[in-house]
Amino acid sequence: MLSSTRKLTLLGELTLNLIANVLVALVAALHAYFLILEMFLWDKPQGLKVFRNTPEKAAITKVLAANQGLYNGFLAAGLVWGLVHGNPAFAFQIKAFFLLCVIVAGAYGAATVSSRILMVQALPAAIALAAVFLT
Repeated sequence: MLSSTRKLTLLGELTLNLIANVLVALVAALHAYFLILEMFLWDKPQGLKVFRNTPEKAAITKVLAANQGLYNGFLAAGLVWGLVHGNPAFAFQIKAFFLLCVIVAGAYGAATVSSRILMVQALPAAIALAAVFLT
């Protein structure tokens, strides 16, 4: 292989890896945002608007939403763990596992709560997972 071709290949791999990691970080950030919405803003104007909720329903479901927010925080933490882990092979496994968890959670949420969840939660994770597998 020519030196210039090897450099282009390496640059392409680095670029794809960077894109995959940015997508994983965006999914992690989304889940950190979900944690904030569900744990702290559930019954506040922003939480009511995002989840199309009434103050009465929010008051009744506040503890359940906080629990759900905590789980979203665990997903975000797992994705960040995959991003910072020093062993690339293990980091790949961590990212793939947590992205699959996000996709399953999003598909279940779409089937049981709102189809909107498929686009907001599962689709970004599926795109990130595809990018991770391409690296």
